[in-house]
Amino acid sequence: MKFSDILASSIHDIKNSLGIISNSLDELLNDPSNQISDLKQASLLQNEVQRASNNMIQLLTLYKMGVEQMVVSVQEISLDDLLSEVVVENQTTASALGIQIEYQCDPYLRGFFDEDLVRGVLNSTIGNALRYAKSQILLSASEADGYLLIRIEDDGLGYPQAMLDALSQSNQAESFSHGRTQLGLYFADQVARLHTAGDRQGSIQLTNQRSLSGSCFELRLP
Repeated sequence: MKFSDILASSIHDIKNSLGIISNSLDELLNDPSNQISDLKQASLLQNEVQRASNNMIQLLTLYKMGVEQMVVSVQEISLDDLLSEVVVENQTTASALGIQIEYQCDPYLRGFFDEDLVRGVLNSTIGNALRYAKSQILLSASEADGYLLIRIEDDGLGYPQAMLDALSQSNQAESFSHGRTQLGLYFADQVARLHTAGDRQGSIQLTNQRSLSGSCFELRLP
């Protein structure tokens, strides 16, 4: 067995273990009979466990891409349904941290993409936003110039200028190839690139101070 296969199997086992821990934390936090002295600390722990689990899923997906076993399932998806579900999935942790999470979207907006992959990108980005937001996270979706734009914004301090420079369109590929960016952003970039339509290809973009005062992550899908 190749080392890469052993590594992939180990990552899968770790992901399953983290899933058990996360589910147990959910039960503890949602049971009113449990007297947790520091709810915020417990929620932070839950968020970190979920972030680690998301990282494992991303590594497995990237492994499948590397060995050309990745199958992209593009379907027509309701953005209103997707964003509302993602908000619900992250609501418990956000509320415990005193962060308001909401979304804005035309209820009739639809797109064509792999729902599982895009959901993974959104949950990973929200997990990071929960660490830096002061009080608010906003998800939104819209359409412009033939692209579906899905954004996640927060009211934190924003992305460091060095990260914005590294992920500029002019040197994005070089930045990723030299490993200067986070796993979540690399994963998001690869997922975006898997989505094509004619000569158009998906991409990601980072900015600051769009609707809120902090960072803005944008996933562009053709």
